[in-house]
Amino acid sequence: MDLGITGRKALIMASSKGLGKAVATELANEGVEIMICSRNEEHLRSAKSEIETKTGGVVHYVVGNVTEQSGRENIIQSAKAKLGTVDILVTNSGGPPTGKFEEHDAKAWESAYKLLLESTVEIIKGALPGMKTQQWGRIVTISSQAIKQPVNGLILSNSVRASLLGLVKTLSNELGPYNITVNNVLPGYTETERLTQLRGDTSNWDTFTKDVPLGRVAQPKEFAAAVTFLCSQRASYITGISLPVDGGWIKGI
Repeated sequence: MDLGITGRKALIMASSKGLGKAVATELANEGVEIMICSRNEEHLRSAKSEIETKTGGVVHYVVGNVTEQSGRENIIQSAKAKLGTVDILVTNSGGPPTGKFEEHDAKAWESAYKLLLESTVEIIKGALPGMKTQQWGRIVTISSQAIKQPVNGLILSNSVRASLLGLVKTLSNELGPYNITVNNVLPGYTETERLTQLRGDTSNWDTFTKDVPLGRVAQPKEFAAAVTFLCSQRASYITGISLPVDGGWIKGI
């Protein structure tokens, strides 16, 4: 299937590894010129080389911390300098610390807000003018299955990420007239470096798969395929949704 995005330009946040890198790779496979970013330049250089080798695509990178205003400004200015208009924006970030409600002080809540919501809002603001001018754009936020079905011990993530539901739905209403779609994708348990660390020394995935109807964790490329479709011309009539890619883990209808 031709997704109709060859030659488009994409900025993918937190994309030196994990889900972000998988999305960047999939978009590059579709002929999209991409810019990846993270706080670690060594990881970015490695990811750039790997993606270029796998896809033959054009890959740029920028170092930046999305929780700081200066970092966000650097990312947006670099994207405009290298890509011109950002046609496709995929927001993404790591997760806040685990723990119960009484274990987190005010600083922890503020940090979670900056990481998960403020960074998303400000990066979208930076990329939006070009999309509106050209009357075409794709915005996809990567969040978590936890915003639909909270996970015990993740109160910071459960609470702050849930605000993305309201953001995405409202933005989709506001930006529809500009032919800009806005969607949210909710990864379930996916075999990334972070999940492998959480698994510990055990060789099985039973802790994560026991409540997944498909009986396994996802591969990053499976998640990336869903995101890439939402970024495509083929998904031109899909906006304002929050799509779980979780193997059926969320139990609500």
